[in-house]
Amino acid sequence: MVVDERMRSYYDARAPEYDDWWHGTGRFAARDRPGWEPDVHALLAAVAGLPPAHQLDVACGTAFLTRHLLGRVVAIDQSPAMVAVAAARLPHAEVVQGEAVPLPFGDDAFDRVITGHFYGHLLEAERAAFLAEARRVAPELVVIDSARGPDGEGEAWQERVLGDGSRHTVYKRWFTPGALLEELGGGQVLHAGPWFVMARSPRA
Repeated sequence: MVVDERMRSYYDARAPEYDDWWHGTGRFAARDRPGWEPDVHALLAAVAGLPPAHQLDVACGTAFLTRHLLGRVVAIDQSPAMVAVAAARLPHAEVVQGEAVPLPFGDDAFDRVITGHFYGHLLEAERAAFLAEARRVAPELVVIDSARGPDGEGEAWQERVLGDGSRHTVYKRWFTPGALLEELGGGQVLHAGPWFVMARSPRA
């Protein structure tokens, strides 16, 4: 297991309120996020615009993005709470609880691996291990994560407080489209907005 334990416990606890972040509700209702809603819609359109394929969504969370994928979909997350939400949302997909490293699937089991807001939480050693696993199980990788603004920081350790009052330390990165593509080894930018970036990278 390579994913930081603090991240694992944080996202399991966050599952009941995770979609508030997307919808701008709950604790996010009072936040000033200019351009957020149009960028969410543009990102969802980019996800829905991916050609139908046999796809694996790694760290699917509540399946907020996963439900827009076309084709045969398998979704995996380490969090039991996230898996429960995702399974209810994806009645026609296979949703499993499991690890991102190693992925519990054979070589070239899928046409595409997609992951949203997971890669940016990985520490340096974790990134290499995840990329190796993603490349092993599919010839194409799509990464969705947070965009880095002109004056924004590239990485930070953040303290986050959930609705139940619990406090969690979270590692977070933000990406320019070019920097993300460089890390992935090249490919194509599918979305570049003020809040989100999405890139597709073929296996070398």
